[in-house]
Amino acid sequence: MHFKNSSKTILSLALLGSLLSYFPVMGQKKINPYHNLIIGTYTNTGKSKGIYVYQFNSLKGTFKFKGEADGIENPSYLTLSANHRFVYAVNETDNGKVSAFSFNPESGSLNLLNAVPTGGANPCYISVDSKNRNVFIANYTGGSLSSIPLNKDGSLGKDIQILMHTGKGVDTARQEKAHVHMALLSPDQTKVLTADLGIDSVNVYTIHYGKSAPLSPYTFRGVKVEPGNGPRHMVFSPSGKFLYLVQEMKATINVYQYQNGALHLIQNIGMETSDFSGKLGAADVHISADGKFLYATNRGDANDIVIYKIGLNGKLFRIGKTSTLGLTPRNFCMDPSGNFLLVANQKSDEIVIFKRNKLKGTLSPLSKRIEVGAPVCLKFD
Repeated sequence: MHFKNSSKTILSLALLGSLLSYFPVMGQKKINPYHNLIIGTYTNTGKSKGIYVYQFNSLKGTFKFKGEADGIENPSYLTLSANHRFVYAVNETDNGKVSAFSFNPESGSLNLLNAVPTGGANPCYISVDSKNRNVFIANYTGGSLSSIPLNKDGSLGKDIQILMHTGKGVDTARQEKAHVHMALLSPDQTKVLTADLGIDSVNVYTIHYGKSAPLSPYTFRGVKVEPGNGPRHMVFSPSGKFLYLVQEMKATINVYQYQNGALHLIQNIGMETSDFSGKLGAADVHISADGKFLYATNRGDANDIVIYKIGLNGKLFRIGKTSTLGLTPRNFCMDPSGNFLLVANQKSDEIVIFKRNKLKGTLSPLSKRIEVGAPVCLKFD
């Protein structure tokens, strides 16, 4: 092929390329690399004022402070409505409460709508259904599960249902009574699963939306775990076929096949190798969006994050572990792009950012960290 006046042709092609790079291809959504990172904290240390909001760049791993909600006592765990307009936070105190906020994603501002009691002491986890009908709260010291309806304006309603757990475990110091640590919605939003550290069980409840008391025990009422393990946090696989349960006291993970509320154990795997000696304190667990890798944090003397490859049968294969470069890693999360993993090191008062290798699952720390007093929970909008 021969072009006449080639210099003009090259110039025209360059201009066309520039225009195509500026304007998105028709039908292709332009990707916004900026996301809000919302941080829950403990305020009783005196180093935090409440909830913090940062802008996070999912291409570069950089961040910028946007705003904060002051005067909120121990907003240790948060959840975000599906439409990103509301944030709900537990107030982890002896007279446990839950607070509702309207959220402006553009400015990052949080405005308190109202706060109501949870009916149990020291609530430590909260979830909300995708249609913003109810919040479900795990009261740790209270040993109970609470359900509170939501009003159309996002505020918390007046009705409350409290389901008490009873019993105790083999560890007389830590399992003297029930300690509900998580309230997780099933993938189809029809059930709530609770992890109870005190009585070594996972309970399953059916949700009847629209009723003043929407929760009732399901036909499959759950499973008991090995005594003394202390169930803490759970996560479903993206397919919804498998449930992964982190057990705090012995730092192990149970893998279950899940079908319509029924759980069948297919694997138990330790987070630390046999030569590890020291205090254990497994905390949080999450799965990459592609369903290929699982990560779990361990506190105590380990202060690391363990990495697993997930097989097609749902079972875990240990890849290795990485130091969280801080003390007491609690909650962690991956940004919406999956490029980065952020860990909240509670007792180091900072959030460490890791670059994530999507093919291998491995983590590499970045040099800059987000300094926040006693960070406990991380949520991206």
